[in-house]
Parts: sequence; structure tokens; C-alpha cells
Amino acid sequence: MNRSDFLKTSALAGAAVMSRPLITLAQQSTYRTALIGAGWWGNNILRCAMQSGQSKLVALCDVDQRQLTKTAGEFSKLTSDKPKLYRDFRELLSREKPEIVIVATPDHWHPLIAIEAMKQGAHVYVEKPIGHTINEGKAMVKTARQTGKVCQVGTHRRVSPHNVSGMEFLKSGKAGKIGMARAFVHYGGGPGQLVPDEEAPKEMDWDLWCGPAPLRPYNRTIHPRGFRQYLDYANGTLGDWGIHWMDQILWWTEEKYPKKVFSAGGRAIKKDNTDAPDHQVTSFEFEDFTAVWEHRTFAGNNAEKTHPQQAVGVYFYGTEGTFHMGWLDGWTFYPTDPKKPVIHQDAQLNKPDDQNIAQLWDDFLKAIKSKSLPTCDIEIGHRSTNMALLGMLSYKLGRSIEWDGEKQLIKNDAEANKLLSREYRGEWKYPV
Repeated sequence: MNRSDFLKTSALAGAAVMSRPLITLAQQSTYRTALIGAGWWGNNILRCAMQSGQSKLVALCDVDQRQLTKTAGEFSKLTSDKPKLYRDFRELLSREKPEIVIVATPDHWHPLIAIEAMKQGAHVYVEKPIGHTINEGKAMVKTARQTGKVCQVGTHRRVSPHNVSGMEFLKSGKAGKIGMARAFVHYGGGPGQLVPDEEAPKEMDWDLWCGPAPLRPYNRTIHPRGFRQYLDYANGTLGDWGIHWMDQILWWTEEKYPKKVFSAGGRAIKKDNTDAPDHQVTSFEFEDFTAVWEHRTFAGNNAEKTHPQQAVGVYFYGTEGTFHMGWLDGWTFYPTDPKKPVIHQDAQLNKPDDQNIAQLWDDFLKAIKSKSLPTCDIEIGHRSTNMALLGMLSYKLGRSIEWDGEKQLIKNDAEANKLLSREYRGEWKYPV
């Protein structure tokens, strides 16, 4: 296939996905659907679920009444459904018995809620990363298999048209033999500043927000939307953005996990309340190639900015050239031979969030109906999440680790294996 034919075929495939009309909200609903975690991203997912025309919205849940009220008001304009409002997910699951549950809470809550929802009979769409520790993800995969429920992870780039065609390009061998992949996210920014702790807003249950994680004083820089830079509740930029790009690397390779991981980084610039590294470099040794992750939350990288707003993506370095898989800017192949033209394909993303959640939701419903595994099955999401968690584990230890992906243990390292789980607080029991 020549360059012209390849681009023509890829464009047609992308157009077929993107031109599928979104079903109107007036059509017949089928699945009793609940949203747990009513923040901005949960709303993005729920909006796509309702647009599919196959969900009846029965419940919304959030520990912050402000978010709950706002979400209920917004969706009252989109559907005649009258969802019940809950603060505690356990009460929602026991009373409403939803058939589909969207888990869009902060990261540290994903495992317990997803596991309980599957045990009570619901199919689950859970946001990435799937959990805070590796053994939580292991328990999520186990529950999905034991219950037979579909568990889709929100790594939606697996269905984005340019990611699909780009992966076809890479797997076809047009970039040659690839010996290294480098994923990166760079943002500009300064040191920030300390913000005093304060009493939690009267509208929210801060103790329940912290849940199984440590109970620390409320700070407005944690909630809403700031939790990912606090290591009690998430795993920093690698645990957030890194999941998407590690997933792209695992999608490309036939290998399921790295053999050895080393990560270094720190807080060279940040002087705020957060404790996640403001810069980090992680290397992943595979059998046949090396992968590298790097991020900074300062000194924006204009040298590699492939779009006016961002410097993100994965570079795959092959014997025939360098391939950049991006986001808003699509993908681009730069041939080694200067006589050959650069090949590019634009992204085809849905508004208003510049993602392809609708397509992933469509895949989720198809998997439920066909009783098959979805494109972003929980086991796939577990492996991609593990990449980030192994990087963070090495960072916390300050040394390299050897990973036995089949046994899901770190070789000959009792201290490191203790970090595959963490102690839960209070009444919460760690999933097994």
C-alpha cells in the first residue's frame, strides 16, 4: 500500500466512526444506569451514555452536594429521567440495583466501587487509572472474571480514529523495526504557593471523600480536580497522563509488561501543597525494546510542541523513521530518508472535550450485548496502569525493580512487594 492509498483507507475508516450519528435522548432507554462521581469528567462520560439512547438514568452519587446538584440540574435539561441522588455509593447500589455503573471518582476510590458494583450485578465503566496500587487492579480483574461482568476502562484513545490508523501504520512495519519508544507530557508552570488548610465545605463529606486513603486536612487545592498531585489519592502526572501513553505503547507491542523499571525525579521547582514529583523520568526495559516516560510541570517544552497548546504523545523510533502519536495534532511519520515525504493524519475528536468517549461507550454496549470483552477491558487497563504504578514504586524506593509480570510480583525484593498494596483506613477492607 502506498502513502496515498494508506491515507485514503485510514481517512475512510475514521470517517465511518466519526460520522455515526449520536442517538437522541428521546429514544427508548434500556439499561438502568448510575453515575458515581459527579464531577466534570463523570459528566462527560454520562453525557455520552445518555446520547447513546440506551440508558435510563436512575441515580447520581457524589460526596459533594454541590457537584451532585449541578449535575442533576444539567441533566434535567437533557432527559426526562428523574435520578435519585445519593452521597454513599453503597446505599445507591443496594437500593437502585443499576445494570450499568460509571465510576468517575478520584483514583483511590475506583477499585472498591467498581468491585462492589460488579458483585451486585452491574457492568462497569471505570475511569483510568484503575486504582492506586497494583494489587487493587489485580482484584478488579479477578472480580470481573468471577462475575462475568463487562468492565471497560476509560482509555478512550484505543478507539480514536487517528490512534487506530496510526497503530495500523506501526504494526504494518512502515516505521521499520522499533527499538525505543519515548512518551512525554510537558506543561509550563512555576513554583506555585502554599494554601492554608481549612474546614471542609459544609456541603461535602470529607471523611467519606478520603475513604480508604489517609484522612488529611481538607485543602481546596485537593478538591475539586487537584487530587492527582497528592500521592495519598493518586500517583502524580505519571499516574494520570502516563496511563494513556503507556497504554499506546502496550497496544503496539506484543509484550504484556516490562522486565525492569527505574524511575528518578523530584520537586525541583514546586513549592506548593502537593507532593507528587514536578519532573520525572522512568525507563522500562522490555525484551525487545526500551520505553521511556518523562514529564515536567514547569518550563514548557516549546522545542517539541506539536500543537500550539501542548507537548504530549509518544515517539516511536524505528529503522525507517520516527513516528509521533499525538492527541489534538493526530499522528506524523518522519522518514529517515530525506527524499521521502512526511506522512500525517489529523485527529478526529468529538466536541466539547476533544476525546472519543462516545465511541468507547458504544464499544462497551456492544460487549455487554455480545457477552464479550470490550476494547479497553479491565485486564488491559490493569497492565497499562501497572506501568505507571511500577514507575511510581521505583521512584518511591529510589532504585530499580525487576517485575515478574506473570506472578505480578517484584523479584527478590520484599520491601518493594509491600508497596503492591497499602493499608486501608477505618472500616474499609482491602480487596483480594
